[in-house]
Amino acid sequence: MASLLFMAAAASATALVGGHYPTGDPLSACPGYAASHVKTTASGLTAALTLAGKGCDVYGTDLKDLILEVSYDTDTRLHVKIQDAANDVYQVPESFFPRPKSGGSNKRKSALKFDYVKKPFSFTVSRSDSDEVLFDTSAASLIFESQYLRLRTKLPKDPVLYGLGEHSDSFKLNTTNYIRTLWAQDAYSVPGNTNLYGSHPVYYELRDSGAHGVFFLNSNGMDIKINNTAREGQYLEYNTLGGVLDFYFVAGPTLIEVAQQYAGVVGLPAEMPYWGLGFHNCRYGYQDAFEVAEVVYNYSQAAIPLETMWTDIDYMYRRRTFTLDPERFSLPMMRGLVDYLHSRDQHYVMMVDPDIAYQDFPGTLQRGIEDNVFLLRQNGSVWKGVVWPGVVAFPDWFAENTTKFWTNEFAIFFNKHTGVDIDALWIDLNEPSNFPCYFPCADPDAVAVGFTPEPPPVRAPPRALPGFPCEFQPEGCGGASSSSSARSLSVIRDSTPPDFFPHLTRAAVPRGQQKGLPGRDLLYPKYAIHNKAAYLDSWNAAEGGISNKTVNTDVIHQNGLAEYDVHNLYGSMMSETSYDAMLARRPADRPLVVTRSTFSGAGKKVAHWLGDNISDWDHYRLAVRSVMTFVAVYQVPMVGPDVCGFGGNTTAQLCARWAALGAFATFYRVHNELGNIPQELYRWPETAESARRNIATRYRLLDYIYTAMRRQSVDGTPAISPVVFLYPRDRRAASLELQFFFGPGLLVAPVTEEDATSVDVYLPDDTFYDWYTHRRVEGRGRTITVRDQGWADIPLFLRGGIVYPVRAESALTTTELRRKPLELIVAVGRDGAASGSLFYDDGISVRAGKSSDIKFAYARGALTISGSFGYTKDLRLSKVTFLGLGRAHRGSGRAVVAGRAVKAAVDAVNDVVTVEFDEALTRPLTIKVT
Repeated sequence: MASLLFMAAAASATALVGGHYPTGDPLSACPGYAASHVKTTASGLTAALTLAGKGCDVYGTDLKDLILEVSYDTDTRLHVKIQDAANDVYQVPESFFPRPKSGGSNKRKSALKFDYVKKPFSFTVSRSDSDEVLFDTSAASLIFESQYLRLRTKLPKDPVLYGLGEHSDSFKLNTTNYIRTLWAQDAYSVPGNTNLYGSHPVYYELRDSGAHGVFFLNSNGMDIKINNTAREGQYLEYNTLGGVLDFYFVAGPTLIEVAQQYAGVVGLPAEMPYWGLGFHNCRYGYQDAFEVAEVVYNYSQAAIPLETMWTDIDYMYRRRTFTLDPERFSLPMMRGLVDYLHSRDQHYVMMVDPDIAYQDFPGTLQRGIEDNVFLLRQNGSVWKGVVWPGVVAFPDWFAENTTKFWTNEFAIFFNKHTGVDIDALWIDLNEPSNFPCYFPCADPDAVAVGFTPEPPPVRAPPRALPGFPCEFQPEGCGGASSSSSARSLSVIRDSTPPDFFPHLTRAAVPRGQQKGLPGRDLLYPKYAIHNKAAYLDSWNAAEGGISNKTVNTDVIHQNGLAEYDVHNLYGSMMSETSYDAMLARRPADRPLVVTRSTFSGAGKKVAHWLGDNISDWDHYRLAVRSVMTFVAVYQVPMVGPDVCGFGGNTTAQLCARWAALGAFATFYRVHNELGNIPQELYRWPETAESARRNIATRYRLLDYIYTAMRRQSVDGTPAISPVVFLYPRDRRAASLELQFFFGPGLLVAPVTEEDATSVDVYLPDDTFYDWYTHRRVEGRGRTITVRDQGWADIPLFLRGGIVYPVRAESALTTTELRRKPLELIVAVGRDGAASGSLFYDDGISVRAGKSSDIKFAYARGALTISGSFGYTKDLRLSKVTFLGLGRAHRGSGRAVVAGRAVKAAVDAVNDVVTVEFDEALTRPLTIKVT
């Protein structure tokens, strides 16, 4: 098998020989650096760092001269950067990752302070008020080589760490013999202890004294090692293949404040369209447009709200991006499908992959070659790989014309009048994946022979589909449909373009502009990261494993950057370019772009789905911690799994449970793989019941979660929180990963075991209320058992002290939902008070327009509604339910709404008071319960 993957070299470069080292570790001989020429300013310092002895040159050449820059950016953020004095070493481009403003504070005002030792150079970051050390690099000498950097920090005993993704490991990170590798790969089944699709080199640490965050701005491949040994103690160590040491430290001191401060570095998340929070359906393997339409129809017949229908690569002609299969997904049928959905306030999404078939000529490939937008080999020919269409070219997102080219392809293919008028975009394979062509991928044409799957049989519509246009009916359209298909076929070319085009050129690599050191071995670094796309971990060195199943790392981009340095940026760069292309199509509307591969800061433009999971209970449980981490730690608030699982066959029980759980992710979509049994939620009575019940709950809460997501886009407060984020002093909450808060107060605690009918739910020391019965449940910092949970049931608890805006009832679409009146649930806290908010706008406009930002505050029998009321279309309030007040009343209570006396229904048993009325929510209002 190994011979199929690579041409094996004689030995791994990590098996270093020669020399005598006291510890057996060649890195122990590295001399570190000495600091000199220290210059202090009001907002930071600079210094020269000089190699303190003979270089050890273990994984590259030790750089002799470095520069240290320290900036007190804000009162809670400290920036520390160590780079080469010549400014040659690659740094993440500011054009891709704009740096936050620096030097806005000083050491006297800052919550963090920087101290250093001159020789051997090390530094610490501490809390200014307590001198508690948060980051201490004296744990090992600093190593800065041409293709290897090492920086180690000491950690306290039993540290509590979160982040360092993307991964499928535990939410609270393991701290012994643990390696987190960051190198984007196509990771089918999202296995544990593996690098996955994205790279987020940030961790949050929680201590008794508070929380802080550390962000390492570096896009090179890396291993982050966390370990505890008798000799070295507890530590965290960065080992990277290049780049610079660029750190942002944020002070917290709460986990939510750490999240907010991290957003200040990577960028605040984009606002999502309101409709995007609806329920979505997809699968890979729909036979034709008729089957897609029939799924839409079947959801309607089952009375399951379907907001958005998706189509995978089935729609493409032989899996080629920017094409339609003219016999199975003809343009008339696709336009008819989209028109049908839009006429019913539903939406449509299609997939776009980065790879462009090297067969379509003229067409997309020709336009890309004319604009010189593809990755090139050293000889100037297009760098070719292999994906679903066969031989493909990959866009170079750094090329001068790529944004123009990509935007034009969207304008053509997704044209409202002549193409497929999609409402959102789905991106796959953008690590980038070159999965069939193992390194060195020297003969992609041979690998591609016979690879593209044969399409399913062509058929006429097999039965009538009420409400759909004539193209979807057995009788057809009097011959028009077939002639349209013939015309579509006539413009498809299966020719093979030439290998060379004289005008294609590759940029010369400039010096001194952070483009990367010359003379590096970009295919075979000596340090082997633990990238699992390689056959063995050690093969990531001399055997070129970092290039396996992706683009070769010696490819030089049009601006002179090496794929070796920017591989981890490819997915986010495609996503951001696609966001801009979608915005160009509909300049007034917020784009929804759902991507697989991400880098730090991706949330400022795109959403993320969690990749190709499996239909089993482990992946069902994984969905909880993955969603929590992306929203709360990585600042990607729109995220969710493939509900019911992508790979393998689901079961009615698993899918029913997952339909319930998925309703409480911000992104809620069912999706599964070609060849597996269908799993649309109407397929089993149990899943249909779960879908109807839990989508109804989700939709009633949609304005509440929309408000929470709006807040995250404004200040970084997570829209979904792990329990420990809201209860950071609760030690038992630190490792909880199977329950979470949806918005600021709804505790979601799903059944997580097969065949179980009960679940143990941990309730912190606080007041909670059962969502379904409104009964008060006092948390005591221990678990309770919730019993008699059928497949469609999911325990939900309202945290006391919160006012929850909810819709009076659900609806089949989010457009219809917005016409339903609102209710307020006032969950009175232990202090007798509650507060909340509602943000309300048109739900789609990309630019700030009219909006309402309404505040709710309850205390001493009075609920006060205040704030701004700029957008109030269809905004009415019909009921307020007070939880925790009923026992203070006897019989029928009285209430006063806007000075008008009304009756209040009292349920003394469940401690609930309900006031019903009809009032436009267009002005301040007070409701008094007497």
